[in-house]
Amino acid sequence: MEDIANIRVYYNGEIIPNTHEGVSFVCECPFSFAIPYSTSFIELQNGLCVNIQSHISKRVSNILYRNPMQVFGGLIQFQIMSITDDASMQQMFYIYRQIRFHVPVIELYVEFEQQSGMDWEEENNDSEEEFEANYEVDDENDDGDLAGNPAVQNEADAIVSQHPFGVPSFMRTLDLEAMHAPEFPEYANTGEGNVAAENGEFSVGMEFGSRESVISAIKSYTISREVDYTMYESEPQTFYAKCKGYGAGCDCLIRASLIRKKACWEIRRYNGKHTCTMGTISQDHAKLDSDTIADAIRPLVEADPSIKVKSVIAEVQGRFNYIVTYRKAWLAKQKAVAKVFGDWEVSYQTLPVWLKAMTVKMPRSHVQIKTLPVYRESEEVQGVRVLHRVFWSFYPCIVAFRHCKPLVQVDGTHLYGKYKGALLVAVAQDGNQNIVPIAFAIVEGETADAWEFFLTNLWRYVVTIDGVGIISDRHTSIDAAIARSNGAWSPPRA
Repeated sequence: MEDIANIRVYYNGEIIPNTHEGVSFVCECPFSFAIPYSTSFIELQNGLCVNIQSHISKRVSNILYRNPMQVFGGLIQFQIMSITDDASMQQMFYIYRQIRFHVPVIELYVEFEQQSGMDWEEENNDSEEEFEANYEVDDENDDGDLAGNPAVQNEADAIVSQHPFGVPSFMRTLDLEAMHAPEFPEYANTGEGNVAAENGEFSVGMEFGSRESVISAIKSYTISREVDYTMYESEPQTFYAKCKGYGAGCDCLIRASLIRKKACWEIRRYNGKHTCTMGTISQDHAKLDSDTIADAIRPLVEADPSIKVKSVIAEVQGRFNYIVTYRKAWLAKQKAVAKVFGDWEVSYQTLPVWLKAMTVKMPRSHVQIKTLPVYRESEEVQGVRVLHRVFWSFYPCIVAFRHCKPLVQVDGTHLYGKYKGALLVAVAQDGNQNIVPIAFAIVEGETADAWEFFLTNLWRYVVTIDGVGIISDRHTSIDAAIARSNGAWSPPRA
């Protein structure tokens, strides 16, 4: 199968050279598309010109690649690399293949030569060849495995951040409606039937921005009309499906292909609407899978991440008129949460970014991260580290403690997510009896080593003075950590 690279293109914007993660690209309207690894430099130039609509004649003068480089501790910094020919294109694809788990999108900044009063003709192939490329589509439903089994190594030091940090993302004003608006809104209302033209049908020549949008539109059509299709042909960069009743009273089939010179997917063949119905009445629909449901319930998850699975089932029934299983609804909710907030792996990988942003915005806050190497068959994996422990205290909390009673209370609670561990917390009390949290840590569990790590950093960065009492539940690991503190948490110092 020919591999595909995901591209995000910036233009008429700004290149910010000195962010905390290196160079960043920003612009008002970036756009995305996919290209095969076999794409030539000329084909990329032509595709960019086709996608960037403008009333002025234009020729690509410069293509800059935001090149990710792994540095100390597995962190990623971005540098500029110029794309000038087929050799640099292949080097870019090689880098992308090596690091796509951490940086799933190739980011390009494109500059144009303005050519006022002068017509420029793009290179075209005058033959009848349509530059059709084929895409292999796996239409298998993945709802059978409740827990999933992703090949994840929890590389917590690798930063996965696709947001420019010239101004931290939490300081920007966001237009959430614009962020989540579909690229092709006429095909976005899955389950409502208006997947295509005015009569709700497809037509030859209809264009889509991606393979996913083609499949989503076809699924929406089949679900709303209570029909079904089977995959007829599975080749690279082509989606070809026929009605399950094809040849038995229904001639409906559809074929969509990736057109390289247009950098879009296009309906190449369509035999017209279904003339059949499903042979049996079912409460569920084979094409109403967890991915489709996840896209449908995304606004609900954004508003309430703790939404009940029963509420998801009710929403699906009201929207699609089908009753899905609890398992499918549960899995759809997990996928929607991952799309909105990031999955477990991404959350751990972005932790250094947020902690770095915190220390940038509050310079006298304190963070301590401990990592461990990764071993594969007793051999250490170079450039990869996983999170072991992290301690942090916000500077306002450190200042607040100076005005609190000379007492700290420490305790821990278990984490029950995909990756286990414990959250350790220290709190104090001010003169008005208010509880003031002053320090936090995520550790592997309530062990003596973990508590020693927490109490050592608590003393070093927050308490800093003698005569402060400590209150705890006298967990054996806390007692052991205090015994190792060289008297810092024992009389007469505490």
